[in-house]
Amino acid sequence: MKAFFQVMDRMKPFYDHVYNGVLLICKILLVIDILITTVAVSGRYISFIPDPAWSEEVVLSLMAYMAVLSAALAIRRKAHIRMTALDRYLPEKLLNFLDLFADLAVMALGFVMIFVGWNYAQRIGSRGSYISIPALSRFWMYFPVPLAGVAMVIFEIEIIYNQMKKIVLREDSDK
Repeated sequence: MKAFFQVMDRMKPFYDHVYNGVLLICKILLVIDILITTVAVSGRYISFIPDPAWSEEVVLSLMAYMAVLSAALAIRRKAHIRMTALDRYLPEKLLNFLDLFADLAVMALGFVMIFVGWNYAQRIGSRGSYISIPALSRFWMYFPVPLAGVAMVIFEIEIIYNQMKKIVLREDSDK
């Protein structure tokens, strides 16, 4: 069984690359968000700087991307909100089971985000366009949900694998 986990541990660089890629996307979106907001606010108060009409909708869309993608990043670091006040009073096996159950539930949410979010992006998003940018489909407004769902599922697979590894290897060492 240890050999299986040693082979699977070689996947860690993949998860690191996905994490770093999503983090890079969030950083780029933040910089773009700040630049657009700076130009928009400056344009309101400085007469020779144009205030683009599309700035508000684009900034809000970029914020939606950053919000859901950064939430997916928090899953991998285990930085999401969770109740731990009673953890020290619970038996370790029960705590491991509850952690695994919670991660399976989050993974299920990720799949819901992928499938329902993609459905919304294609059905509702394709029917409309941004008010200030008529050439741009509202698909891009709904697309962050399935995108974050993919990231959540990838990170949850890694977390569940690590939990299973911890449980199985501990049981093997007890024998």
